[in-house]
Amino acid sequence: MPILPLLVLVGSLCAVWWPWGTCEASDADILDVKVESGGGVRATARVLFPAKPEVIQSLLADYLHWPELFEVHMRVADLNIHEGVATIDLRITHALMPGEHRLVTDSRMLPDGGLVTDLKGGDFKRYHRVWKLRPTGEGNQTSADFDLTVELDSVTPDWLIAVVMRQELEAHFRIVKRKALERIGK
Repeated sequence: MPILPLLVLVGSLCAVWWPWGTCEASDADILDVKVESGGGVRATARVLFPAKPEVIQSLLADYLHWPELFEVHMRVADLNIHEGVATIDLRITHALMPGEHRLVTDSRMLPDGGLVTDLKGGDFKRYHRVWKLRPTGEGNQTSADFDLTVELDSVTPDWLIAVVMRQELEAHFRIVKRKALERIGK
């Protein structure tokens, strides 16, 4: 079966099981993924990480190892850090987009903890991601607010991208949690 019809079928089945509104990614996590009226997809989340903000910040800012934080196949083609701005050239291979696609972004740390990443070039129309991090609990956990807007330069329908994005973000949050635990030795 060709991949696009298969993805449409899977996406349709997922849409039945995962409503477009808020969905629990774990007991303490909230994830909302919606199609934007003007095109693209927006995801917002509140995620509880089992480590201090400094640990989460170090994982999110470890640009050379970004591909390890996702289940989607990607590689860092180029990385340049200048005056606190990291320009990352990612190459992504994804079933929704045949072939390898380019995402070039600028990332910088936020003064109060977190990271903002904006589109600089490549095969996307829009890409804007913000992580805001703050300590919670007894200071040994991180409450993170996440906001991502993506618009692909693709014929893939936004509703299908939203379904897949939800699944990929849930996996991404799980991976970051696991890596945080590994980093603090638990």
